[in-house]
Amino acid sequence: MSAPQSPVDWGDTPDPHAIRRRRVDAWGVLRIVVCAFGLLSLATWGYFAWPFPMPAILFMIGAPVFAALVWYFFRSPASPIETDVVGKTIVEVALVVAAGGCWISIGHPVVGLVFIVVAALSGVVQFRKETR
Repeated sequence: MSAPQSPVDWGDTPDPHAIRRRRVDAWGVLRIVVCAFGLLSLATWGYFAWPFPMPAILFMIGAPVFAALVWYFFRSPASPIETDVVGKTIVEVALVVAAGGCWISIGHPVVGLVFIVVAALSGVVQFRKETR
């Protein structure tokens, strides 16, 4: 005879010592580099586009934090807000164009355009992986 189950008994508990490894590929690394460079681009724009110290410091911190929060809430895999593919695409395009536009606005259009192209390629590959 087995013991009665309580409402919170869902079966076997996972082994806390088991390590779950993620598969790392070149596209995943590129994706991380693109995201980090995008945040760095926003901080760089805050430094060069605004008078230092007061508005520049606010934009150096505020712009990347705002972009990271928007990405987390609408685009990340662990997003608390359910967003369809079109919404995720709109958010990602807006963030990429904003980061690329930062370089264009401070006088480095080649860096901005190269970033937009690389980020677009990374986004297309990620989109293809998500819709399989």
